[in-house]
Amino acid sequence: MKKEVKIFDSDIEYTVNYRNVKYPRLEFRTGKLHLVLPRGYKNEKKILEKHKNWIKNKNNEIRKALILSKKEKLAKRSLQELKEYVINKINHPKKKINKIYFKKMRSKWASLSSNKNLTFNVLLRYLPSNLIDYIIFHELTHLKERKHNPAFWNLIKIRYPNYQEREKQLLIYWFLIQDKIHKI
Repeated sequence: MKKEVKIFDSDIEYTVNYRNVKYPRLEFRTGKLHLVLPRGYKNEKKILEKHKNWIKNKNNEIRKALILSKKEKLAKRSLQELKEYVINKINHPKKKINKIYFKKMRSKWASLSSNKNLTFNVLLRYLPSNLIDYIIFHELTHLKERKHNPAFWNLIKIRYPNYQEREKQLLIYWFLIQDKIHKI
C-alpha cells in the first residue's frame, strides 16, 4: 500500500512490506522508498523519524540522478556481446575466478560469491564500456578485500582515483535503465 511521509520539506511516497525479517529496514529500489518490517511490527512512523536524515539525503541523491539520467544514452549491445566483452576482460590466468554467470539482478550490477563465482547483471549491456570496466575491476578487487571497507576503497583508488564519480554515473544509469525497461 502506498503511503506518504513529510521529511523536512519533501513529501515522500513509500510502501510498507511485512516480511519474515528480524529487524526493520529502509530500501530505495528503483527510486522508491520501501519500508520492510517484521510481521506484526506496529510503529512504522518511529522508523521513518529515526532515519529521516538518511531518507532526505538518499531521496535528494536519487532525484538528482533521475534528472541527470535524462541526458544520457544507453549503449546498444546484445547479451552475447556483453558476455564476450566481460569474459575477454576477465580471461587472465592470474585472476582466480571459478565461474562467470549472467542474470537479471534486482539491485546490483554484479557480485562475487565466496566460491569465487562472478555474477553479472545482464543490464550491464546498456552501460558504456568504461563503466563495465569499472564494475569488473570492482568485483575483482573483492578477491583481495571482501568487504567495502577503507582498505577496499583504497585498492579501487589505485586504478580509479575518482571512483566516486563512477559510482554516481552507475546510479544515474541504473535509473535510466529502469525507466527504459518499464516503458518497453
